[in-house]
Amino acid sequence: MESTDNFESHSLFQLYKALNLPVDLFDLTEGFTIFNLRDIPFKIPYQSASYRPNFFSFLFVKNGSGRYTIDEQSFEVEPHSIYFTNPSNYRTFSWKEIEDILLITFDETFLKKYIGKDVYNDFPFLLTETVRPRVLADDFFKEVGAINVQILNEYRKSTTSKYKIIGHLLAVLLFKIKEHIWNDYNPIYEGNRSSQIVISFKRILERHYRDLSSGKADQAFRVQDYANALNLHPNYLSSVIKSKTGKNITGWIAEKTLTEAKSLLQNGDIPIKEISYRLGFSETSHFSNFFKKYERTSPVLYRKSHH
Repeated sequence: MESTDNFESHSLFQLYKALNLPVDLFDLTEGFTIFNLRDIPFKIPYQSASYRPNFFSFLFVKNGSGRYTIDEQSFEVEPHSIYFTNPSNYRTFSWKEIEDILLITFDETFLKKYIGKDVYNDFPFLLTETVRPRVLADDFFKEVGAINVQILNEYRKSTTSKYKIIGHLLAVLLFKIKEHIWNDYNPIYEGNRSSQIVISFKRILERHYRDLSSGKADQAFRVQDYANALNLHPNYLSSVIKSKTGKNITGWIAEKTLTEAKSLLQNGDIPIKEISYRLGFSETSHFSNFFKKYERTSPVLYRKSHH
């Protein structure tokens, strides 16, 4: 993998390139991938550089062994286990043996486009800071394995509806995982005080941008607003978020704004001027400049590429 300094935005496409994966199936307009680690030319034992992704991932380890480290916590990955990670934390991984390990990755835009706006209400475990690997019973591993085979088969096709189908299959997979592993899970009770602050911040951020995109709120929160909502001093909140996630609050706000902008732009019925207003920009030109800064294309061209 590339070094952390050269791998700062950690997109799915950059992950593929860093691992020397073929990109022929990669669609830059859709934030979803699935592949088997045995197809990667790893030199075993393998140790990655430290990186911080901007996507969610699930590892389904049928046969293989290794170790994941998130911040200061390390976890052994064993056969018949499932391992989940979300965006934000720095991490490394190492592999001692790879026979059959499936990796599914997706970003927030994909989730909201193909599963729904309230995805975090249905699947609260997606907000957690750290989830330990779980060893699954044989029957359940076979059940999720069958769904994964369907997803992989659809991913290899070139049909116009393949991502809609994948989205439905991914929703089924998430519901199965939730029912079997995290049915009563509430991330707000996990971890130490700092972890709880991060999770609470993420929830407020998500709720506020859902209100912005739906028109229920008309002004984007500032750092002070998030601090007020959590009854914390803004400097303390900023320090906790930066130290725990490696990204400051303004970075989180920018990424969330971009995610909601992309989701709204994919709906051709909403004028770009209205999207600008909904996301808290006083002028459409300000929104356009913001979007170009991060996506290197204009909102107009981005919308055209998705229709």
